[in-house]
Amino acid sequence: VRQHREIHVVMGNEACDLDSTVSALALAYFLAQTSPAPKAAFVPVLNIPRADFALRTETTFLLRDRGIPAASLIFRDEIDLGGLHHAGLLSLTLVDHHVLPGADAALEEAVVEVLDHRPLERERGPPCQVTVEPVGSCATLVTERILQGPPGVLDRTTAALLHGTIVLDCINMSPAAGKVTPRDVACVSLLEERFPELPARDAVYQALYAAKFDITGLTTEQMLRKDLKVLSSDDAVVPISGIFEDLETFLRRPGLLQDLEAFCQSRGYAGLVAMTVSFNERHEPTRKIAVYSQQEPLRSTLCRALEEATTPSLLLQPLPSPSACVAAYAQGNAVAARKKVLPILRAAL
Repeated sequence: VRQHREIHVVMGNEACDLDSTVSALALAYFLAQTSPAPKAAFVPVLNIPRADFALRTETTFLLRDRGIPAASLIFRDEIDLGGLHHAGLLSLTLVDHHVLPGADAALEEAVVEVLDHRPLERERGPPCQVTVEPVGSCATLVTERILQGPPGVLDRTTAALLHGTIVLDCINMSPAAGKVTPRDVACVSLLEERFPELPARDAVYQALYAAKFDITGLTTEQMLRKDLKVLSSDDAVVPISGIFEDLETFLRRPGLLQDLEAFCQSRGYAGLVAMTVSFNERHEPTRKIAVYSQQEPLRSTLCRALEEATTPSLLLQPLPSPSACVAAYAQGNAVAARKKVLPILRAAL
């Protein structure tokens, strides 16, 4: 700020999963390499506090595997985006999301570009450049962008990060999982062609999947924080947590109800939604949803929205629940991932 140095931040979403992290790192690196005599410093920012990074087990695994030390990363609590914007020095590129959460609304006017793969929830006019395409992984859009750039910019480390991310996001490129598209397949094939020494897809997928679903020793609070997106309206703030174990197992955790209430109380949440997913050996998903709130009207509103949703229909079947303040469901439409469910809940709120 003192030197009036412009900063161009590339930032993923607040769940800060592998796709958000690698998309931000790879695109910021590409922009820094290719921008003509850059006035700005290009900075990838991981959109979580550093203290939460250890919970992103698949990300810590892949970065460690590729020799990228955590000390070289910049986290959300280590850069004052509001201060930079206030000083007129911030440009913001969003990857893997295109709507900033309510707490970041002031940064909206700094957004100059968006790369995302979820359904478009709001239009952005020029001069903001928008690429929103229904691919399995945002890293696919970043890979396409890099491959369209000058030859020689893509190095082995970046290629390995993008390759691992797309393979994990697209569930080892399996059509049964309902995520992969021809563009994802094309990018993975191109990366493998250009870097034949990349490890085999199966090995990459199994290692990253095992790391992602490793919840050994995590408390309930840490599990809820591991993969978290937050929805807010004027009346209520509700987080949607991705949980990496079977829902029935999660609901049987000792002290669960006290833990859920403490989590909501400490963060000012009116309730929470937990979504679980697991994949069998044929890469077919099983999804379940739980809605928790001590406030009956809010719980009913969210449950009704999920039960009656038509775009898409979730085909919910009620499951036994440990308490009246938790509604649990098996999700018949197993290809409707969280990015499809978020707009339903946002509309309900």
